[in-house]
Amino acid sequence: MNLRDLKYLVALAEHRHFGKAAAACFVSQPTLSTQIRKLEDELGVSLVERAPRKVMLTPAGHDAAARARVIVAEVEQMKEAARRSRDPEAGAVRLGIFPTLGPYLLPHVIPRIRERFPQLELLLVEEKSDVLLARLREGKLDAALLALPVLDDQLHTEFLFEEPFLLAVSAQHPLAGRKRLDVQELSAQRLLLLEDGHCLRDQALEVCRLFGANEKSEFRATSLETLRQMVAADVGITLLPTLSVKPPVPRSDNIRLLDLIGDNPPSRRIAMAWRRSSAMSGFLQQLADQFKHLPASLFALEDGAPPPPRGIDRTAPARLD
Repeated sequence: MNLRDLKYLVALAEHRHFGKAAAACFVSQPTLSTQIRKLEDELGVSLVERAPRKVMLTPAGHDAAARARVIVAEVEQMKEAARRSRDPEAGAVRLGIFPTLGPYLLPHVIPRIRERFPQLELLLVEEKSDVLLARLREGKLDAALLALPVLDDQLHTEFLFEEPFLLAVSAQHPLAGRKRLDVQELSAQRLLLLEDGHCLRDQALEVCRLFGANEKSEFRATSLETLRQMVAADVGITLLPTLSVKPPVPRSDNIRLLDLIGDNPPSRRIAMAWRRSSAMSGFLQQLADQFKHLPASLFALEDGAPPPPRGIDRTAPARLD
């Protein structure tokens, strides 16, 4: 048994296809198939059920693949630790980020990271939060930006910032003339939300639960930009994270933003998570600091204004017109 064979097994478990797994490992299909059979012979059990058009792992195969992932990940961590010891600020970092945050945060932080770590190769992966967590646990990501809470004792979570939510309505909506809305008034509203799988949907549903709002279930968006367009078309109203209305995001003449005030106005808390066992922990802490030190104006409704204390009436919101 060797590390190469374990990598073949992990690839086969992921792709469920000998040809695709071989391509991912940059070997021929017969080579990969032969090595998997040798691994089965060594272990004395069948790892794979071979069918004409699909591949399924046996129970022993699932167990072996799970163990192989851990071994392969640990070896990669060993290599990364050696690289970091030679040059702590060089090398590659695989960073995950979820879709309702990535496009709005990255333009503000990537220049800072490039300036601070000019030799760093930052490999960004955009996926929904549950996918990011799975890849982080499997060692396919070094770290991920996630919305708190993250309930996993194997992960370290470093709080980065808190991002307020705004209420977005069309220019024709009865609330369009308001500058702010008490969170208790949300009980009379029906909100457009994202489809299942987005953490922003879960956060919006929590707001609905806390303040008595309801979902406008006739429509569920696949992206934050779709929600924005539906609001502009006066289909409904929604919650938008503050970063999603900051430049370089283009402004819409037909959207108005209301500040949410009162006790516990809604927001999301963003953290960077990585495995507690990671050999990169020291460097990842430095990387997290770049996100912590973003300008406070990014999280305020007016550029240059400090973010208001939570639960206290804020100043008039910025508008997209």
